[in-house]
Amino acid sequence: QVQLLESGGGSVQSGGSLKLTCRRSEYIYSDWCLGWFRQGPGKEREGVAVIDAYSGTTYSDSVKGRFTISRGDDKGTLYLQMTNVKPEDTAMYFCAAGRWCRGLVIYGDEYWGQGTQVTVSS
Repeated sequence: QVQLLESGGGSVQSGGSLKLTCRRSEYIYSDWCLGWFRQGPGKEREGVAVIDAYSGTTYSDSVKGRFTISRGDDKGTLYLQMTNVKPEDTAMYFCAAGRWCRGLVIYGDEYWGQGTQVTVSS
């Protein structure tokens, strides 16, 4: 059973930066898609950023230019560098892995982490 563990969340002021990390307990093949998703208070879960096997990336319009998704050298560790954060970025952030992806959707034997909370104050 693949397990994903997010870390790096916390409280930050508007305009600040934060880096999230997602580590997996078992090997995720280098050709799997990895992504970050978030769910804010009273909102549905939404895709934030996805990276495919070829390091192609997709971002939501709300974070484009501010967030950067990347994979570690081992291909199984995932990062989300968040800069110029805004109060509307406040949410529980989840990482996910799956065999395939299209845009901000990951599917095929997908796995999810438990989430890490990010709170941005104005």
